[in-house]
Amino acid sequence: MLPPAVQQLIALALEEDLGRGDVTSEALVPLSLEARGEVVVKAPGVLAGLEVAGAVFGAVDPGLSWQLLAADGAAVAPGQVVARVAGRARSLLSAERPALNFLQRLSGIATLTARYVEVLRGTRARLVDTRKTTPGWRFLEKMAVRAGGGYNHRLDLAGGILIKDNHLVLSGNDIAGAVRAARAAAPHTLRLEIEVTNLAGVEAALAAGAEVILLDNMSLQEMRRAVELVAGRVLLEASGGITLETVRAVAETGVDLISCGAITHSACALDMSLEVGN
Repeated sequence: MLPPAVQQLIALALEEDLGRGDVTSEALVPLSLEARGEVVVKAPGVLAGLEVAGAVFGAVDPGLSWQLLAADGAAVAPGQVVARVAGRARSLLSAERPALNFLQRLSGIATLTARYVEVLRGTRARLVDTRKTTPGWRFLEKMAVRAGGGYNHRLDLAGGILIKDNHLVLSGNDIAGAVRAARAAAPHTLRLEIEVTNLAGVEAALAAGAEVILLDNMSLQEMRRAVELVAGRVLLEASGGITLETVRAVAETGVDLISCGAITHSACALDMSLEVGN
């Protein structure tokens, strides 16, 4: 069962596309006509969002049948059929675009994530996402990251303590004081992470008792030195401008985590189509 927020998102997508009706299908396709459709992949990639696409068809017409021929996280090739849908022809055509929009967007994120994960193969670093997501789509986009082999950072601002540069600016630029205040106010079950921009900040965060230290836009040399300073006592996360071209070198510094906004905000949709016949 998809969470209520996703069901609301599906309803919004259908209202946007189908709220005033489907005049073309209503004019050309008899109400009683039955049809079958196949979701066909047009480019190599990794799937994500099949359950959501099926839920779109079901929301348009509960009488439609949705058959999966692959699973989220599966690598797919051009020409591969990953799902079949059957039932009223009008319903198939009305649900086609919203269903594919979800499936293509989420599969694009899974595909890009998988490319990063492959580049990281053999290193200790885990790829994690960020909160740089499409408004309203966060749950789904983070689900797609997992389908691509990545890991999730915070789902929302309540999901963990992350003291960033602006928090420090507004609270006196005192790393030790910020860590103490955050720990005193937050539940003990939450890890405390703090963002630093230099090695002095790493030393201060370590001394203050941070459990995760985020190395923001540091050079590879600085990251290697931070790994030496920390010596495994806390987790180190690298962040800032990470690309497919640079992520391997960052991982080889010895950091534990690499956060990358690009896997959600810059992923291209995976090309697919719905091919329909009687």
